[in-house]
Amino acid sequence: MQLRYIKNVQPSQNCIARVTAICWSPNNKRLALADHNRFVHLFDENGDKRDKFSTKPADQKGLKSYVIRGMCFSPDSSKLAIAQSDNIVFVYKLGLEWGDKKSICNKFQQPSSVTCLMWPNQHSSELVFGIADGKVRIGNLKTNRAQTLYGTDSYVVSLACSTDGMGVISGHMDGSIYRFYFDDGTGSSPSQAKLAHHPVVPYALAWGEAIAAAGNDCKIVFYDRFGSQLQHFAYPMGDEKEFTCAQFNPAGHSLVVGGWNRFRNFNYNTRQSKWEEGDTKECKNLYSVSSLAWKADGSRLVCASLCGAVDMFDACIRRYRYKNKFEFTYISPSQVIVKRLSTGTRIVLKSQYAHEILKVNVYHDQYLVAQTDSTLLMGDLVSCKLSEVPWNSSGQERFFFDNPQVCMFYHAGELALVEYGRNEILGSCRTEHINSHLLSVQLSEGQAENLDEDRRKKTIAYLIDKQTIRVVDLVSGIPLGTVHHSGKVDWLELNKRASKLLFRDKSRRLYLYDITSMECTTLLNYCSYVQWVPDSDVVVAQNRGDLCVWYSIDTPDRVAIVPIKGDVEDIERSPGRTEVIVDEGTNTVAYGLDEALIEFGSAMEMLDYARACSLLEQITMTPETEAMWQNLSQIALSQSRLQIAERCFAALGDVAKAMFLNRINKLAEDAREQHVKTYNNDLYDGYGHYTVRAELHILNREFKSAERVLLEQGKVDEAMGMWDDLWKFDESIAVAESNNHPEVDQRKEQYFNWLKSTQQEEKAAELRERERRYEEAINLYLEGGLPARAAHVVNTHGMTTQPQLLEAIASALLKAGMYEKAGDFFEKLQMNERAIDAYKKGHSFRRAVELSRRVFPGYVVSLEEAWGDWLVSQKQLDSAINHYIEANQYIKAIEASINSRQWTKAVQIVDSQDPNDPITKKFYKLIASHFEDQRQYAEAEKYYIKAGMRQEAVEMYTRNNLWDLAHKVAKMYMSEQEISALYINQAQQYEISGKYKDAERLYLKVNEPDLAIHMYKKARQYDSMIRLVSVYRKELLLKTHQTLAVQLERENNYKQSEYHYVQAKEWKAASNMYREAGHWEDAIRVAKLHGGVNASKQVVFAWAVQLGGEMGAKLLTKFGLVEQAIEYAIESGHFDHAVELAQSSLKSKLPYVHLKHAMYLEDEGRFKEAEDSFVKANKPKEAIDMYIHQHDWINAMRVADTYDPASITDILVAQARVAFERKDYEHAEQFLLRASKPELLVKIYKEARMWADAQRIAREYCPQRLPDVNEEYAKWLQHSADSGNTVDVAQLWIESGDYQRAIDTFLKITQESTPNHDDLVDAWQTAVKLAYNHCKDRLNEVLSIVARKMGEINRYNDAAKMLENLDKWEEAVDVYIQGHEWEKAQNIADRLSEEIAEKVRSEQKKALMHQGSAQALYEAGNTIEALEIFRQQGDWESLMPKARKESRRVMLNYSALCVQHLIFQDKYVEAAKVIIEDGMNDDVQHLETYMSFGRGFITLLPVDFDIMPIRDHFFRLCGEMKMFSDVVPLEDLKKLFMIIHHYAASAVAKKAGMNEISAKLIISLVRHCDVIPCDKAFYDAGMAAKDMDWGNTAFVFLNRFLDISEMIEDPDGDSTMLDNTDFEDSDIPTRFPLPKQSTVSESKLEDARQWVLTASLDKALEHKLNTAQCPKCMHSNFEAFLTCKKCNHTFDSCVITGYPMLSTAEKVTCKMCKGAANQADWNKWITKTKTCPWCGNPQSVKG
Repeated sequence: MQLRYIKNVQPSQNCIARVTAICWSPNNKRLALADHNRFVHLFDENGDKRDKFSTKPADQKGLKSYVIRGMCFSPDSSKLAIAQSDNIVFVYKLGLEWGDKKSICNKFQQPSSVTCLMWPNQHSSELVFGIADGKVRIGNLKTNRAQTLYGTDSYVVSLACSTDGMGVISGHMDGSIYRFYFDDGTGSSPSQAKLAHHPVVPYALAWGEAIAAAGNDCKIVFYDRFGSQLQHFAYPMGDEKEFTCAQFNPAGHSLVVGGWNRFRNFNYNTRQSKWEEGDTKECKNLYSVSSLAWKADGSRLVCASLCGAVDMFDACIRRYRYKNKFEFTYISPSQVIVKRLSTGTRIVLKSQYAHEILKVNVYHDQYLVAQTDSTLLMGDLVSCKLSEVPWNSSGQERFFFDNPQVCMFYHAGELALVEYGRNEILGSCRTEHINSHLLSVQLSEGQAENLDEDRRKKTIAYLIDKQTIRVVDLVSGIPLGTVHHSGKVDWLELNKRASKLLFRDKSRRLYLYDITSMECTTLLNYCSYVQWVPDSDVVVAQNRGDLCVWYSIDTPDRVAIVPIKGDVEDIERSPGRTEVIVDEGTNTVAYGLDEALIEFGSAMEMLDYARACSLLEQITMTPETEAMWQNLSQIALSQSRLQIAERCFAALGDVAKAMFLNRINKLAEDAREQHVKTYNNDLYDGYGHYTVRAELHILNREFKSAERVLLEQGKVDEAMGMWDDLWKFDESIAVAESNNHPEVDQRKEQYFNWLKSTQQEEKAAELRERERRYEEAINLYLEGGLPARAAHVVNTHGMTTQPQLLEAIASALLKAGMYEKAGDFFEKLQMNERAIDAYKKGHSFRRAVELSRRVFPGYVVSLEEAWGDWLVSQKQLDSAINHYIEANQYIKAIEASINSRQWTKAVQIVDSQDPNDPITKKFYKLIASHFEDQRQYAEAEKYYIKAGMRQEAVEMYTRNNLWDLAHKVAKMYMSEQEISALYINQAQQYEISGKYKDAERLYLKVNEPDLAIHMYKKARQYDSMIRLVSVYRKELLLKTHQTLAVQLERENNYKQSEYHYVQAKEWKAASNMYREAGHWEDAIRVAKLHGGVNASKQVVFAWAVQLGGEMGAKLLTKFGLVEQAIEYAIESGHFDHAVELAQSSLKSKLPYVHLKHAMYLEDEGRFKEAEDSFVKANKPKEAIDMYIHQHDWINAMRVADTYDPASITDILVAQARVAFERKDYEHAEQFLLRASKPELLVKIYKEARMWADAQRIAREYCPQRLPDVNEEYAKWLQHSADSGNTVDVAQLWIESGDYQRAIDTFLKITQESTPNHDDLVDAWQTAVKLAYNHCKDRLNEVLSIVARKMGEINRYNDAAKMLENLDKWEEAVDVYIQGHEWEKAQNIADRLSEEIAEKVRSEQKKALMHQGSAQALYEAGNTIEALEIFRQQGDWESLMPKARKESRRVMLNYSALCVQHLIFQDKYVEAAKVIIEDGMNDDVQHLETYMSFGRGFITLLPVDFDIMPIRDHFFRLCGEMKMFSDVVPLEDLKKLFMIIHHYAASAVAKKAGMNEISAKLIISLVRHCDVIPCDKAFYDAGMAAKDMDWGNTAFVFLNRFLDISEMIEDPDGDSTMLDNTDFEDSDIPTRFPLPKQSTVSESKLEDARQWVLTASLDKALEHKLNTAQCPKCMHSNFEAFLTCKKCNHTFDSCVITGYPMLSTAEKVTCKMCKGAANQADWNKWITKTKTCPWCGNPQSVKG
């Protein structure tokens, strides 16, 4: 946040003139400040003083000695609350405009001084203030009363409100801070709590993004809303003195804290979620800041001081201009002020979710779009409406602002709509057509206060595709309609009420779609322009030269047409006038519309029917106005506006309705006058009177409702009169009957006579029928020609009247053609034959068949056939099929199926017939033809075959080009000869008709490719012929091409002949053909294309030769082939001709020809002639090279002396090279020196490794090259395999004084090149000496390299001594350390420093640990590290004696690890001995180790040593683990301990001679067979019982043991497969895991099996467990049970035997551990051992 000084609002005074309060109005227009004189000064937003007023004391008669403690504007900016120290809060009403009258509207008297005040922005009628007695109170402006929000015991010093206005915090004198929520966002009731306790009095208290508190300790602390401290900033006491006030900006992201001569700024970093200190404003002589206030939009900060100065600061994060039209001021990351530069108008763009605004754009200079990381903000600068909706922006959205009420944006195929002023997406739709002409949105909400709810619409119309329009209610998301149009839509628009949709297609047709009725009407067949008149339902469209106007769109056939001469451009509407602007080419003409008719629509929309009626009365009656009158009349009638409806019907000329409504209105008026007279109340309009309501029902043809209204008032005669007037006498009689009218019978008789006189026999008969005078009713029905009704009377009422009457009824029915009625009549009279005949005559075959099935089954077949025939005659063939089937007329059924195209049924019926029947075969053929027409060829084939028409099946496939299927059928049903003949015959037919492809296919099917080839040859379709030859006669392909080429050549068809020659690989023949025909150009083309450039040259050359001489030369020149001709002559060896051509046509080529000739002669060995040609070609150098190549030095010198003296040097050099090759170095040196080429001589000597000669020549003839020679010599020596060379090189550099290179050379010597380490050391030491003596700047570098190299060959002593000699003591120590020379390193380190000595000891320790030298580490005093290495090496024999010498914690830790190691090796006995010796570690991390030991150890019990110590250790471990019961399996540990305890106690008992107790302890362990291996548990228990001669128990347990042993051997064995009958009355588990192998030896198993076998034969044994009764339910259980099987009661176990303690009388307990036991067992144990078996303490026998 940046704060920039703007101006001084109020100057400072030369005394203390404290500004006690300052505040901004929420509408940003006013600034109020209270001074020390108790005046309130009012300033405008620019800081200019506009007004002031004096405050009032609480006691008007008292002195003004109070102080203003706080001041705050109301949320609507119209009121100002002032807190005063004289125990009162005043609320002043200021108004919203300058100059409005001021008055006190509320005051709140308090019991003690008011100390602070604030007004929550969400509570316009409630303000909060603190008072001196510690209470925080709230004042209600509506009731003018105050009540306590919460109370404390400490003076309230400060108040602050949350940015959302839903919370309040208060600071108190004791440092406490309290928080109160009106609503915490969870919907709960208001809540209050102590938030925090600040170290000092929180005079400066504010609530924004966090809660900030500060005081006189010069610390600013930030708390969260739960009271946890987030951050704090501390400052020196001398600089700050104290903090007096604090204020968050409205967004809550910036805090300003006032202190001494300055105020500090803090900003919230949203990305890092922490507060950061910003710029500090230093203001000299400001003294204490007394008050701070932020402008509501956050753009200004006002600061007031102790001396009365008030300064205004501009506050922003950043500010920039947008397109020089707008200014963006970032007040906080989530708030931006957008200012239009041209007018100065501003709007605050703020994220409601406090997200950082990342980007702001302005569209069309009116619409704002801003983006945050998760929302979009949109706003209208004109209406100042803002919206924020959740949205994860991708940056690809497209925005549309065609609708002033809605912002639309498009992304990823979806269009979303947001209504300005609402923070939610109004709706969305999927469309790809986002042109403004293809979208229409209407929001009618809020257009009129009296709009009923069903007319408040938010609707969109859009295109799903180019031909489909969807209309959707945006509020509910429900589609209101879908228009499927036949053409492409290019324009659409909804009317203002969203009840009608106009759209136009590409054909320029205009349509109207009524959304309510979903009806579409064509308005115009051609429309070039269409639009709704703004704010109305009037449509204006142009149809070529006519302007069409629909003033009442509800009657689209009523249209006003006005001729125009141009094209409509626009519609302009202003108050009182609407014009259509037409462009007539040279000028623009405005055509006025009837404003009254347009206003009529507006009045209708506003429900102002009286105004609508008045408007229509002013207009001449036209079809358009007539439609409007009609519309208004219907609406007025439905809304019960009867006077308006009367005027409408009168205008329409509907006199009847107008008079009827006039009568109703008069009735209403009479009723109103009567009501006024009676009740003296003129508010009643009379339309609720019953006569009016009844008349209205009559008008609406709701006669029953009118009757009900009259009867409710007891007006029976009026109700009857109403029906009489309507000539509905039956209804009148019904009213009379229901109300017991005395004239009922008289009226009925009058009604009957009237019906007869008016020949209404039916009504009269119905009347008699209701009176149960049936014969009269029948006669009347017959008189009226209604025999069916007469028959119905007879049938319904079961009359047995005279036969003559019945016959008359029947005759009448038959005569009237009502055969079905007659049949029904006969059937009910049991005249079945006549009924069937009647049914047949009336073609009611269903009734006839049903009746026949019941009474005459034999008639059914004939009836079904007749039914089928009748259906066929009625063209209902498909219905006739089943009836023919029922009649067994299958032929007719098939014919009906085929004729009705019911082929599936036809197939089903035909397939059920005899396949060999000729008629069936005829049908097969018809069905096959049908399937062929339907392209179901497989079915067609099937029925052709069934019909015996196999050839037709084949022809069917061939007709449809299905050759494979045709061939398949043919092969299946025809011989090879027949197939071949058929195919060839068919192919010949195709050939005659020119269908060569089809013919070819058939020829190939029968393997006759030659016929196909011959066919194509006859047809001269050579391409197809060649194609077949290439596939079927490959060996004849080239010959065929050649034959065709020759034939075509004879026919002078050269182009085709050329193609075939080429394909026959005879392109030369094609070229010759063209040459013979004199077509040389084609010959050249063919030769060049297929033979290449040389071939074309031959043809050109031949042509030129044929022409000869000058003509040939001209030809070659013409073709531009002179050069090629010359080349050809050269290549052909015709050099004379080439020379001739060059001389005549291309003289520049002549030297080239001589050169080629010379080269040719050279190759032929004719050197002299070649020399002449080289000279003629001006190439004497080539002649010289020729002689050099031949080593003919004399001729070479001759030619050089004559033609090219410069080449003499080259000859000498060549002679020298030859001499060198012969190792004739003397002559070679002479030649090169003659040639003045000493450098070349040096180079040759170097290449020959003749370094001495090279140095000699360089020294004598080119001294400048000598250093290079020496350097190369040195490099050569250096790269040679001999290390001595490297030393020599180094010596060479020393001799030359290049010590740097010498050092580098010595350092490059490696042990790969010099295996002798002594030599290496000498060389490296020489390098060190050179560096020491000549290159001291490199000494350290060389030392480092040499030391490293010596270390690599393990010559650490040498390296260290070398460093010692150079006084490099620390480096020497490092080298000794690397060489593990610890003693030498320590000696030097001790002399240097303790730090280096410690380093040596540390490195020694690391090295020993790395080497695993545990003993050495131990001896060096590194005990813990040594023990760890012993453990890693598995040397437990060395480790444990040493660990036992350490602390008990160390010893127990390694003891547990040793146990774990032994467990892994299954050495449980050795592990037990370790535990006995060392005990158990009570660390939780080792618990699993001891439990694993326990689970494994119990499988070995009993053992030959005392396990009581192990039992004691487990006992102590259980006690230690109790504190970790929530994280350790304590129950499993206790169970293991109990098992070990039983085994240990059993061993003690057995040793003491207590065999029975020992046996019981072992037997009681059986209940733990899910932990102990089950076979061991039952074996031990059985053997213990056997030893005690408890045969029954022993047999059961050992028998169980044998069963388990067998189950273990079974791979699929499981404990659930065991028989548990013997254990039903025990709590021994029946489901337990089986061990993978038996834990009992084979010998013991065999002994047990023998004993069980013997015992099974012992009849004295009962073979069941011994039992004991449960004292609770007396159920017999196994004697060692703890839980009763029946009542589930659980008993405590005896610590002596493990058996249950069933009697409390016999229960005794240990005095020390309270362990319980049965008295008898206890006494036996104590007698022998004198100690408790549980705790081991001495005990005595219990009496």
